[in-house]
Amino acid sequence: MSRIGNAIISLPQGVTVDVTKGNLITVKGPKGELTQQLDGDLKLNIEEGELKIKRPTDSKRHRSMHGLYRSLVSNMVQGVSDGYKIDLELVGVGYRANNSGNLLELTLGYSHPIYFYVPDELKVTTAMEKGKNPMVSLEGIDKQLIGQIAAKIRAFRKPEPYKGKGVRFKGEEIRRKAGKTAAK
Repeated sequence: MSRIGNAIISLPQGVTVDVTKGNLITVKGPKGELTQQLDGDLKLNIEEGELKIKRPTDSKRHRSMHGLYRSLVSNMVQGVSDGYKIDLELVGVGYRANNSGNLLELTLGYSHPIYFYVPDELKVTTAMEKGKNPMVSLEGIDKQLIGQIAAKIRAFRKPEPYKGKGVRFKGEEIRRKAGKTAAK
């Protein structure tokens, strides 16, 4: 059985947590503010710079919600204090990435460029250096949003197993296949 829900969340300097009526959690920090609706059965205790989430019973539903909401609140605390960053790498001949503000323009080997508007909550930057693959960097405080947008960008051209071309996360390992061998 997982004991993630019982782990204590320590609050860094400058991070405040407020719980309003209806179990709406608001986490404020130096990078911004996030809100999350907590399950009605769970209780949040704030003591001496530490958060602890408690469940009323050991039923299956309460145990699963306990771990889920503990992880969500922990991600919110980390997001408003440190933030999150995901780097995407474009591997392929002629693959390019440009951005003007939050409008991302990708050239991924199709007959047309792909325009994708990144939500205002995130900051997008592109880098194209000679001899290196083009990079797209996403920065933000919401872990769910940044992961979802990175997955959407990756889905425009997933890495293929024969040549390894496509959009991949930085450091992602692609299982390569051998392909056809020459017939004799």
